[in-house]
Amino acid sequence: MKNYSIIAIALVAFTLAFSNTTLANNEGPNNKHVTDLKFVGNKDNQPVFELSLNSAIEDEYTVTFRDEYGNVFYTDKLKGASLTKKFMLKSEEFGDAALHVVVRSKNNNSTEVYAINRSHSYVEETVVNKVK
Repeated sequence: MKNYSIIAIALVAFTLAFSNTTLANNEGPNNKHVTDLKFVGNKDNQPVFELSLNSAIEDEYTVTFRDEYGNVFYTDKLKGASLTKKFMLKSEEFGDAALHVVVRSKNNNSTEVYAINRSHSYVEETVVNKVK
């Protein structure tokens, strides 16, 4: 009986060591989501965003900026393996409406959506420091 448990443990270890890991949502090594959109600052009082597309193989991406009502402000096709592109948005065109950035990968047949929400706030701060 003891030999059977050792054989069973050895089989499980062997199976785990030589099996391929399958991830949920088809996120294998070639199908992983490789996009990153971040706010990098303002230029001439307009927001600037940076989109990074990192992939080991060349892919074709379609990038679309839409407002919450479906109006398209910008669309472009990008092709390459590792790409970085900055976008400066004219805030007067969309005001305070939420924007959606849709990034579609042609090879992976995947879509990622980012939401951009702007808010304005006024911060007043009072600081007291000991001088002596």
